Amino acid sequence: MKSLLEALKEGRLLELPDCDKAASLELLAHVIEAVPDIGTKADLMKSVMEREAQANTAIGRGLACPHCRAMAEGELLCAVGWSPAGIDYGSPDGKRVHLLIMYYVPDRERNSYLKEISGLAKAVQAGDTIETIAALPDLQSVREKLLDWVGMAISETMPDAKARMIKLEARQAAASAAPPMGGGLAADARIVPFRLVAWREGGVEAALVLCRDPSLAEALEKASGLSGRLAASKEFDEAGYRIAVLSEALYSRDRREYDAVAIQLRA
Repeated sequence: MKSLLEALKEGRLLELPDCDKAASLELLAHVIEAVPDIGTKADLMKSVMEREAQANTAIGRGLACPHCRAMAEGELLCAVGWSPAGIDYGSPDGKRVHLLIMYYVPDRERNSYLKEISGLAKAVQAGDTIETIAALPDLQSVREKLLDWVGMAISETMPDAKARMIKLEARQAAASAAPPMGGGLAADARIVPFRLVAWREGGVEAALVLCRDPSLAEALEKASGLSGRLAASKEFDEAGYRIAVLSEALYSRDRREYDAVAIQLRA
């Protein structure tokens, strides 16, 4: 359960703002793509959707584990999305999904991925119902439930004394929520995907931001020298967010489009 624990420690747990399956999968794919040194330029969203077309990844009891595999180096990674209202996921049991745990699986980590999925399935089947998961009131409760699952999986593989020690260390580590990408991020940070088109008009820099947060869009459009910073760096801070650039495209008249995510910094 190392991958899930690392996701909790690094703040890759978020509330999904949309009950739409495709939109939720896209957001989690962006979160994983924003992890430094992921080791691939592959379109994770496309890979995940291709897998979903082959077989629905819902485990049941309100949980689904979408994933993509990559012929690349790197570590097994995951990101966790919580939907209080639930997502119509097409689950075999007909129930809505409240927890999405998306995995990025490098080729050499296939066995680790299978072990982690097996541990999750056993933890859920040991007693949690969809009503239990659906009733979780906030992200902290979700984090505690996931830590319970980590603890149950650990208990299956080692003596009780060592398992209890590791579970305690896991809770302390997740509580401190070591922030991703260099520090300063909240453990339950808001993550806002956005697109930005930048150009020069009469020698003056201009930008148009498309995202669901109007105040963030306005702040980014007013930021000084934003297009230059986007072109020069994959990560920087602006307007109380860590900006992570996912991709860049150049169009005619030197217009540039950036696909990025804004991850909220600690207040």
